[in-house]
Amino acid sequence: MALKRSSSMKTHLVDGIQLQELELEEEINTRSSNNTPSEPAKAKAHTELKSYTVEEAVESIGFGRFHILLFVIMGSANIVEAMEIMLLAVVSPEIRCEWRLEDWEVALVSTMVFMGFMVFGVLCGYVADKYGRWKVVFGGFIWASYFSLLTSFSPSYGWFIFLRCMVGCGVAATSQGFILKTEFIPAKHRAFLLPLASVFWMLGSMLIIVLGMTVVPTMGWRWMIRFSIIPSIILIGLFLLIPESARFQVSEGNIKGAMSTLNWIARMNGVSLPEGELREPEVTERGNALTLISPAYRRTSLLLWYSWFVASFIYYGSVLSSSELLEKNLLCVTDADPEHQIKHKHEEALCYCIPFNMADYQTLLISCLGEVALIPLNIALLNVFGRKPCMAILLVLCAIFFMLVNICTTMFGFTVLLFLLRSVVSMNFNVVYIYTAEVYPTSVRSIGMGFCTSFSRVGGMIAPFIAQVLMSRSVILSLTPFATACVICAIGVAFMPIETRGRALVSIFTTLKATFYRGQTEMILFIFLTV
Repeated sequence: MALKRSSSMKTHLVDGIQLQELELEEEINTRSSNNTPSEPAKAKAHTELKSYTVEEAVESIGFGRFHILLFVIMGSANIVEAMEIMLLAVVSPEIRCEWRLEDWEVALVSTMVFMGFMVFGVLCGYVADKYGRWKVVFGGFIWASYFSLLTSFSPSYGWFIFLRCMVGCGVAATSQGFILKTEFIPAKHRAFLLPLASVFWMLGSMLIIVLGMTVVPTMGWRWMIRFSIIPSIILIGLFLLIPESARFQVSEGNIKGAMSTLNWIARMNGVSLPEGELREPEVTERGNALTLISPAYRRTSLLLWYSWFVASFIYYGSVLSSSELLEKNLLCVTDADPEHQIKHKHEEALCYCIPFNMADYQTLLISCLGEVALIPLNIALLNVFGRKPCMAILLVLCAIFFMLVNICTTMFGFTVLLFLLRSVVSMNFNVVYIYTAEVYPTSVRSIGMGFCTSFSRVGGMIAPFIAQVLMSRSVILSLTPFATACVICAIGVAFMPIETRGRALVSIFTTLKATFYRGQTEMILFIFLTV
C-alpha cells in the first residue's frame, strides 16, 4: 500500500511539473509574439541601423552642378595665384631699370615672395586642419589682394620686396583651396578634373602678360599691378558660395554641419544622400605634423618634400629663364633680328634698361599655352599608368627639354622648345599636387600640403639666383642644375611606397593599414627589381 501511495504521489508530482512547463512555455511564446515587431517596424529599425561615411556620400552624390560651380570658383583662385607669381617675370625688367638693380637684387624679389610662401605654408596648413579650409582660403584672398595693391605704391626697392613677401604669405593661404576642392570631388573624377585646373593657371599667366603688353608701355608697371587685383576682388565675393569641407566638419565632430553641407550639395546636383545617417568617428588629433614622419608615412613625406622642391624649382626656373633669355638676348638663335643680335652680358653694364618688346611678349604668351595644350595627355597618363609612373616619365622629359634649350636653333625652334618645356613642367606640377592631396588622411591633409608647399618654395627661392644671376655668366651652367634635379627626382619617385590611383581619400590615420599597404608595395617593387 505504501509503495502504491508513493508511486501515485510521484506520478502527480511529475504531471504537475510538466503542466507548469507547458504553461511557462506558452507564456514565453505569448510574450515573444507580442514583442516581435511588425514588418514596417523591422524596415524602420533596419534603416536606422544603416550608416554611411563622407566618402560614400561624396561618391553617391557624384558629379553635378555643384562641382561645376566649385571647379570654376576654385579654378579662378589659380588665376589669382598665377597672376601674382607671373607678375615677377613681367615686372623684372621695369624695376631693374627704375631702381638700377643688379642681377642678384632682381632675383631677391622672387626669393622674398617664396620666403613668405614658405613660412606661411606650414602655418596655414596647421590652421586649416585645426579650424577649417574655408577660413584660411578666404583670409588668404583678402590678405594677398591688400598687399598686392600696396605694392603698386612702393616708394623704394626695400618696400617693394617687403610687400611682395607679404603677398607671398597670402598666396600660401589661397593654395589650401586645392585641398578644399579635392575633398569634394569623387575619386573617379579627380584624375580628370584636377589637371584641368591648369587652364585657369594658364589664363592667369596670359592675363598678366597681356596687361604687360598693353598697360606697361603706356601707364607703367604700377598700374599693371593695380589692374591685376581686380580678379581677386571679384573672387572674394564668389567664394562665399562655396561651403566648408564636409570631411573637415566630420573630423572635428560637427556631424550636423557636415549633413547640412552634403544635403545642400545633393539638392543642387538633384540627387539624394544614401539611406541612414552620417557616422564617422571624430578625429581628436588634427594637424599633428608628427603623423607626416610616422613609420607609415615617413618615406612618402621625405620623397614628396623633395618632389615638391624639384617641381617648383624647375617650374619657376623655366619661367624666369625664358624671360631672362629674352630680355638679355642670350639665346643661340640662327635667324635673330638686329635687335635680338645684341647680347647683354653682365660685365657690360650694371643696369639693363631693356623692356620686353612685342615679339618677347608673344613668345611668353605661346609658352603659356603649353601649360594646357597637353592636358589630354596628362589625364591619359594619370588614368593609364597612375600617379608615380606619370611623375617619373614627366621628370625625365623635363630634363631632356632643359638641355635642348642650349642648342642653336631658329626663333621658332626656341618657341617650340619653350612651349614643350612649359608643358611637361606644368604637367609634373599637376601630378604632384594630385598625389599629395590623395595620399594623406583628412586629419593631416592640409598640414601635409602646407609642408610640401613650403619645401616647394625653397626651390622657388633658389631658382631665381640660377635662372637670373647665373644665366648672365653661362646658359649651359644655369640650365644644367634644373636637368640634374629632374633626373634625381625621377629616381626617387620609383621608391614612393603608395600609389593613389583609384584610391579613396583616407579620413583617419590608420597605421596598421598604411603599413600593410606600404609593405605590400615594397614587396612588389622588390620582386620587380629582382626580375
